[in-house]
Amino acid sequence: MGDFGVIADVSSVIVKALTQALRGLSQVEPPIAELNDLSETVQTPPPKLTVFLYEIAEDPTSRNRPPVRSQPPDPPTVRKPPMALLLRYLITPWGGDQATQHRMLGRALQTFYDDAILDGAHLSGGLAGSTESLHVTLTPLTLDQKSWVWYAIQKPYRLSLNYEIRVVDLDSAVETAVRPVRSRTIEGTATP
Repeated sequence: MGDFGVIADVSSVIVKALTQALRGLSQVEPPIAELNDLSETVQTPPPKLTVFLYEIAEDPTSRNRPPVRSQPPDPPTVRKPPMALLLRYLITPWGGDQATQHRMLGRALQTFYDDAILDGAHLSGGLAGSTESLHVTLTPLTLDQKSWVWYAIQKPYRLSLNYEIRVVDLDSAVETAVRPVRSRTIEGTATP
């Protein structure tokens, strides 16, 4: 279950996975991954893969889930189902030569291809120890769509990867107490 910090937790998980994957690319100055909104110039060295969360959307396939009821021995409560989120990230290489940047992109692709579902020990923050799993999917965007993203952040187009992380559950903060049923009345219908 995710509280309001779940988006930051997912971003940290992505950065951690990419930083670990990049360690073997260079012994002298290994590239790192960092969370970055690309509003400023990316500082290199070392070479970096920036992880930019550019869109948050509700997952339409997860709507209409039933309310969440508390489990005994807690007092009976009901809460709206978690809001299922899709997080879309732009992953971009910076620094080094073109070959280094291409190797960083290749390593990111390899990492999320091999571990397309992040769960268990991969999770940290509020997600650590939970049964949550994050599904990582390379999102195909047309060149026009990619250009729109770069235009929106007012930067020239750069070769980058677009990943979608689903389903990230954001819990409702409102719980309603429910009273237990103490008696019931069954009315029968008469049959002729």
